[in-house]
Amino acid sequence: MTMVGGEIQTGERWLLLIHQLPTKPAYFRVKVWRRLQGIGAVAVKSTVYALPANAETQEDFEWLLKEIVEGGGEAMVCEARLIDGLSDPQVRALFDAARDEDYQAVTDELRALVAKLAASASREDFADARNQARRLRKRLAEIVSIDFFGATGRLSAESLIAELEQRTAEDERMPEEQKQTVSSAVEDFKGRVWVTRKGVHVDRIACAWLIRRFIDPKATIRFVPGKGYVPAEGELRFDMFEGEFTHEGDRCSFEVLLARAGLSDPALASIAEIVHDIDLKDGKFGREEATGIAHLIAGIAMANDDDEERIAHGGPVFDNLYQYFRTKRG
Repeated sequence: MTMVGGEIQTGERWLLLIHQLPTKPAYFRVKVWRRLQGIGAVAVKSTVYALPANAETQEDFEWLLKEIVEGGGEAMVCEARLIDGLSDPQVRALFDAARDEDYQAVTDELRALVAKLAASASREDFADARNQARRLRKRLAEIVSIDFFGATGRLSAESLIAELEQRTAEDERMPEEQKQTVSSAVEDFKGRVWVTRKGVHVDRIACAWLIRRFIDPKATIRFVPGKGYVPAEGELRFDMFEGEFTHEGDRCSFEVLLARAGLSDPALASIAEIVHDIDLKDGKFGREEATGIAHLIAGIAMANDDDEERIAHGGPVFDNLYQYFRTKRG
């Protein structure tokens, strides 16, 4: 709430990333710009980007802030309520305009593909359209994941892609499943205390599931403040800024933990791609399952303040995913 003219005013909470980037190298500026686009941030000033305030968007900005600082830039994240000059509806309109532009690009491609199929029914054209439909479905899922206020352009895109998928529907055989190999590193991780930040979301929930499902069923997991925590001897930190298992390059903590533990099960690799796409929002893998899983995890987080409860409810989600990919040989 904000006091204006003796009256209490309510408004939306926004997160603002204020940053300054080094002039060189040029690719770093492009990288940061792409990351901002990937998480759905919009510019309210030349070097000020906004996101609606919640735990997930705050985490997105915090990781990006870390990348900017490590790249030689300066950045800060703050929470704000708009009082004058720019209103909440105007900022929401900026988000809707950005997402409508994204939806329009997908819609234009879909219309061209549908028109091409209407003019030609060759096997090659249908095969190409099927591949393009998969690509555009993934792209659409990426846009939906950052469509915070429900831009209207989604309806046309969803309708067109459903039409294209119906025209090109065909069963496909999945590749043979590879055998799982487990590194001796797993043994080194047993009997340890695992530590992560409070307020767990998808990456940390998935990591906790992986630890207790495939590394150490009796693992103790502690939840601590994200900043200023001094680990005790022997503790293993995950998804923390200076943790033993945390983001490395463009990999999320789940991917890093999976690799370090030597777990090469293809079903786990598929889950890692989904977690990556939800957590980093960079569309690297374009998993079409990401949007649905993101909504499930967000619902669990909203319904449960306790971190252990979030992990308890999130575990079955990943159990079912794992069984699905094992069955489908994904």
